[in-house]
Amino acid sequence: MRHLLSTKQLSREEAIRILDVAEDMSDTQQRTVKKLPTLRGKTVVNLFFEDSTRTRISFEAAAKRLSADVINFAAKGSSVSKGESLKDTAQTLAAIGADGVVIRHPASGAPAVLAGSGWIDAGVVNAGDGTHEHPTQALLDAFTMRRRLHGAASRGRDLDGVRVVIVGDIVHSRVARSNLWLLCTLGAEVTFVAPPTLLPSAVGAWPATVRYDLDEALAERPDVVMMLRIQSERMHEAFFPNPREYSRQWGLSAERWATLPGSALVMHPGPMIRGLEISDEAADSPQSTILEQVANGVAVRMAVLFLSMTGSEAANPTETEIA
Repeated sequence: MRHLLSTKQLSREEAIRILDVAEDMSDTQQRTVKKLPTLRGKTVVNLFFEDSTRTRISFEAAAKRLSADVINFAAKGSSVSKGESLKDTAQTLAAIGADGVVIRHPASGAPAVLAGSGWIDAGVVNAGDGTHEHPTQALLDAFTMRRRLHGAASRGRDLDGVRVVIVGDIVHSRVARSNLWLLCTLGAEVTFVAPPTLLPSAVGAWPATVRYDLDEALAERPDVVMMLRIQSERMHEAFFPNPREYSRQWGLSAERWATLPGSALVMHPGPMIRGLEISDEAADSPQSTILEQVANGVAVRMAVLFLSMTGSEAANPTETEIA
């Protein structure tokens, strides 16, 4: 796996390989000394053209725990803000010897352009591009589901038959898209729930059931309910009447949460808007995996960096550096 640009590119075997390596990485993070020598001598650049505290810190922690040198590059205040092109930035990174580039960009497809350009000889990991995809978020979500649902027997397992309801701002959500492709590859059944104005026009061609009534979707007793953030910064018109109406129709209120099976998982990619998308009762319940998702993100991103920077045929890390 030289690059990770989209979950759509992953086969079932490749996805399970990443999740299994993430299990190995997670095991090492329970030790007193968490750092591994796996990427010693390598340089990872976090190239962020959009603000993102959670994702950037998670990738930085992952790279440092693999002993890589890390360079954080933010567009604000840099040459990019003065008009430097992606090509020139990439060639600068190549000149300093970057071995891996983690890129977040407001333009859909920018990571693919960087990976296929020949401007830089480095593994490229998409940390979110426009409204296209956010593959490592989907991988950490799948990792969290698999761990909660299968426990100690999760290694080698997929998510066959798991029913996942994804609720909210689908049209602007790269998380929803990446989750859809990955979950379907792993055998899960995906339902989108949103007002018509927050669904993409192409959703009818996607492998998901579409509903507009959240109560109707929850009545089918899903295994996982994933709430999405309302991305007001991407909205330039009214997509719903007002926050109170949205919360009443599509928010996971305390009353809706109480109707869920006790085994159902409650997820959110963060940051949450409490009282709008999700209630305190749901977010803070034992069924909530929200903090686990953050913690699991480091192990998953360690796995992705390991595989992209050492090759898909690399030895199992448990048999080498992690042992």
